[in-house]
Amino acid sequence: MGMSNQQRPLGTGFTPFTTAEEVLRGLDLTGKNVIVTGGYGRLGLETTRALAKVGASVTVAGRDLERARQAIEGIERAEASQLDLGDRKSIDDFATRWNASNRPLHVLVNNATPRPSPAHVLDARGYEIQFATSHLGHFQLTLALLPALRAAHGARVVNLSSGAQRFGVMRWDDLHFAKGGHDGLAAYAQVKRANVLFTVELDRRFAEEGIRSFAVHPGVIVDPQPPGAPRFESYRRQGLLDETGQPIIDPERGKKSLKQGASTIVFAAASPLLAGIGGVYLKDNDVSRIDDEPRPLTADSIPSEITSGSIDPEAAKRLWEVSAELLAR
Repeated sequence: MGMSNQQRPLGTGFTPFTTAEEVLRGLDLTGKNVIVTGGYGRLGLETTRALAKVGASVTVAGRDLERARQAIEGIERAEASQLDLGDRKSIDDFATRWNASNRPLHVLVNNATPRPSPAHVLDARGYEIQFATSHLGHFQLTLALLPALRAAHGARVVNLSSGAQRFGVMRWDDLHFAKGGHDGLAAYAQVKRANVLFTVELDRRFAEEGIRSFAVHPGVIVDPQPPGAPRFESYRRQGLLDETGQPIIDPERGKKSLKQGASTIVFAAASPLLAGIGGVYLKDNDVSRIDDEPRPLTADSIPSEITSGSIDPEAAKRLWEVSAELLAR
């Protein structure tokens, strides 16, 4: 079935208010192995907790191993392992350790991503840091873990994206902003679109081998910010915080709690409702409809539906080829 046919809501019965625990209710993931990159903070930690609670064995892959171990202390069937997505050798070492363990990998959640920064930060290769870690790092990791994904005889790769994919532009001739014009939000939006395009091409290439891929918009989740904090005024203007600095939870308008945000991640990871489907972008625990209508971002409206450009198969193939070339340098 083609992408355009699959990218439409299923009518799952879940809502924007649904929590991760509610999505997983009645499921038993005993014997399933899961990797969650950055699974020791915020959405990643909620995802780890929820999947482990229903029986999955979860490996939290992160750069700060001690922090990861502390965060998952007390979570049964959760372990931490060293992984720096900005370091090619660290990615290879992690994949080598996993593959040598002969454990099939049932779910890979590519969750970790640096927060948008106004600074133009490059990695050691001269690659823009958002693109280098959130896309290229996960691209390298996923390909390195293909033997374990194949061994699961039915695996899912979940790529964290965002409604920012709607205004993301792939700067094919200057992916790393070397020619100037860097903007933290533009870099973030580009990589969030790249996360969806990677999902599309990954599914096209490996669906017949039982490896399906999903991109996820979890919703907008912000942490409390005391008045006077650097982000306070910006978040207030966006309708994300109240006057005391507490997050405004309004799921119908895309503003969610961590438990609500993690729900679509675990939906992608484990819901039987997605059987036979792949290469699609999810939001609110369902497949998103395609929406190419220009919609402004306001305090009352946070557009997050998928656009045709973000699931364009030709752009997805091009990104795959460019990514493979960048990794080979």
